Amino acid sequence: MEKLILNETPVRTSVNFGINDIVLKDFEMPNLPAKFENISIKKENAQVNQNAIINNSKLTYGVGLEEQIEKQANQSIQIKFENSKKETVEIEYGFNETNNCLIDNIEILAKENSKGTVILKYKSEKNEKSYHNGICRIKLEKNSNINVIIVNLLGSEADNFLSIESSLSESAKLGFIMVDLGGNRRITNYYSNLEGKMSENTIDSIYLGEKEQLIDINYIAHLRGEKTNVNIEVQGALKDKAQKHFKGTIDFKTGAKKAKGNENEFCMLLSENAKSKALPMLLCTEEDVEGNHSSASGRINKNELFYLMSRGFSEKEAMKLLVKAKLTPIIEKIEKQELKQEILSQIDKI
Repeated sequence: MEKLILNETPVRTSVNFGINDIVLKDFEMPNLPAKFENISIKKENAQVNQNAIINNSKLTYGVGLEEQIEKQANQSIQIKFENSKKETVEIEYGFNETNNCLIDNIEILAKENSKGTVILKYKSEKNEKSYHNGICRIKLEKNSNINVIIVNLLGSEADNFLSIESSLSESAKLGFIMVDLGGNRRITNYYSNLEGKMSENTIDSIYLGEKEQLIDINYIAHLRGEKTNVNIEVQGALKDKAQKHFKGTIDFKTGAKKAKGNENEFCMLLSENAKSKALPMLLCTEEDVEGNHSSASGRINKNELFYLMSRGFSEKEAMKLLVKAKLTPIIEKIEKQELKQEILSQIDKI
């Protein structure tokens, strides 16, 4: 058994808040298999190399388990977009009795003026104990326009650790969507480096927590280029004794004149024992910028609940409708209809 301290904030705050990092007690590292074979890949014209040699340069931040991936990855995939015509790549990792431990290393490269969408889905057949530790590096060249959608539909006994790092050149646009619905312990670190002027990154995230699940989210954006723009939107709900930590940092670096950064996080508490902590931060060493942040948590509106129940819905059904109403604006940004329906079906199980 190990004690792990993971997902540290880029700037430390008072230890009394209990949010600088996440401590996992009695953590047992699983035996790592040589292969993870239950993978489905659908692609159009984009290049997908399933046995790629990935540049394992050290991540700027990360969850804290990156060394394991560098040494023991059992899946490495490189995706390249080179065309101005939009292309789509879908990769599904199916967790089952024989494929229950995935250490993956993914690199997404977008050449100048290219367009594309990547969907990464992690899904369990049953609620069996499983383990995922992954890195996803995203590099966008000038004028590229890429969407990356990560969907976590793992079972309730899964441990899920994910480190994402993106780098955006001039006028590059990255739409990142995180759908985090499964797993017992879920720890995510996303770092966005907006280097090129007029680059844009939208970060949309939804999560659900139940039982005694633990969710730790750490989003960090460095705005370096002129007129860069980042927008972080996080919406979620917790019930039972679930816990969530959200850490969002927007850092305006010197040179990021006329840059804009916004972050908003809201957590809907569906029980008295659910706990939500949030730490939104704005840092700045440049004068001519615009930054906004907000974070809140609250119970379901009793008047809205009463109204729905007066129309024939049970209390549970009414709560689901209110949760869906909060999450749907982000889900609607996903173009693939089948995936949207699968996500909504998963929400129905809460």
